[in-house]
Amino acid sequence: MGVGEFLQMGVHWSILADLFLLAMFGGFYSVPLYALIQSRSQPTHRARIITANNILNSFFMIVSALMAVGLTSAGVGIPGLFLTTALLNIVVAAYIYSLVPEFLLRFFAWILVHTFYWIRLVNAERISEHGEAVLVCNHVSFVDAIVIMSESPRPIRFVMDYRIFRSPPVGWLFRHVKAIPIAPAHEDAKLLEKAYDACGRVLADGDLVCIFPEGKLTRTGDINPFRHGITEIFRRHSAPVVPIALRGLWGSVFSRHDDNRWPRLVQREVMSRLTLAVGEPIDPADATPEHLARGGHDATRRPQISSGGQVQEGPRGAQGGSKCARLA
Repeated sequence: MGVGEFLQMGVHWSILADLFLLAMFGGFYSVPLYALIQSRSQPTHRARIITANNILNSFFMIVSALMAVGLTSAGVGIPGLFLTTALLNIVVAAYIYSLVPEFLLRFFAWILVHTFYWIRLVNAERISEHGEAVLVCNHVSFVDAIVIMSESPRPIRFVMDYRIFRSPPVGWLFRHVKAIPIAPAHEDAKLLEKAYDACGRVLADGDLVCIFPEGKLTRTGDINPFRHGITEIFRRHSAPVVPIALRGLWGSVFSRHDDNRWPRLVQREVMSRLTLAVGEPIDPADATPEHLARGGHDATRRPQISSGGQVQEGPRGAQGGSKCARLA
């Protein structure tokens, strides 16, 4: 049978589609895992880890070939082989997810955010790929953490209000990204101290912590006063502070704006725009709540065009906060 004769039959197009999707999703499955291996391994051990991974791949290719021979000898057809392979991959995928759940969740966060928003990144490279740091961001909406998660080059441990963990879908998400629950001192002083201690351990391990020092969502679009939780964190472990400004979420359905609206894609218009700007890292000695608050007001200013075409400074707000991180 030639190629032309093969393509003339409709059932063969289904076979081609199956093979194409199998190859495409195989790439979606394996390429990110290779990237994860390279990003999570120490440079001094990276070559050996990649070599070991290639050896394991070759070993399991031989095992799968022997398994295929055994199944076909037992009378299992081609569909049965694909079904068996799919079920085994589901088991392996579940095991990998149990080890690094944040990797898959960050991928889904990226897809979700970029479905509704066009994001402009400003100096995103200032979020270092290595070493500990405290990310400090203004808090405008309930999805601030998801936006930051989607654009970060590495996993982040967010400090979240403990009430969020009571909501089944959202609580499940942030438990799996290893968020740190926190409560105001007057509600649960032990949980507050436990959260500070957890932040100190994360920084000691060389990872990122993100806090929203306003401690609550804005109701006006202006930045709320910063609380002193970051000072308590630095008593456990000192680290550089990386200020982040989110612009564009105030007024969305995820904010507390009185006239909040869905992102424009849902309304079949041009995608809504967000800006995520990353400032210069700040020395821990200079990272007082007052200093960070002043920087936050400046960072969330954005130029507006007047009717005469002149560039004007917009209101400071343009962003605010949610229930994440009540660092009292």
